[in-house]
Amino acid sequence: MRKTSYVVTFFFTLFVFVITILSAERPDWLVIKGPSGADGEQVTTRFGLLERCERRIVWEGRNRWVDHSCRSFPMRVQDHCDEENKHFCVAFTSARYATELGTGFSAMALVALLIGVSTHSRRRRIWRAVAGLVALHSIFQLVTFALITDIYVQHRYTPFDKAGLSAGYFLNLLSWIIGMFTAIGVVITGMAADKGHPWAAGNRAYRPIQG
Repeated sequence: MRKTSYVVTFFFTLFVFVITILSAERPDWLVIKGPSGADGEQVTTRFGLLERCERRIVWEGRNRWVDHSCRSFPMRVQDHCDEENKHFCVAFTSARYATELGTGFSAMALVALLIGVSTHSRRRRIWRAVAGLVALHSIFQLVTFALITDIYVQHRYTPFDKAGLSAGYFLNLLSWIIGMFTAIGVVITGMAADKGHPWAAGNRAYRPIQG
């Protein structure tokens, strides 16, 4: 493959890596916005893969009081993970582990790309590893997406019945879609380069020596 193709792939993979981290860290995969009560209190609860955050706003005349607190989520006792929410907690925790694995594979893909552009001979072979690592990243991100979607759609956690999907969820969706297309693009370009097509292999297209 041409060095230009690897550079383009590097930036796409870097973008995917960054939004994967952002989606994993954001506490707003699902958001519950409670209505304002008679006492002027409004509660907004956000759920991420790592934590649950609650923001309370209380109005007293013209004065506004804001309280913000976060905790790990899900927790065994507070979220009843040993009782009625056992299956939910397993699925939600699995989603977190899957996105951590996906992040690791995208990081490995970036390292492979840096190695791949160092010499012409390595560029002939490294595209397979890059495509595989980016594909694995996308698969694990898709697993996370599927688990959270199932939890939400199938009402596997009662508080989520009042929740709406938010930024963290859609960043995850974006990461695995772009990752899939990146992996497919690398495979197509790499196979074309192996066949000696100049657009993929460059002016120094490598062709088998005819005997």
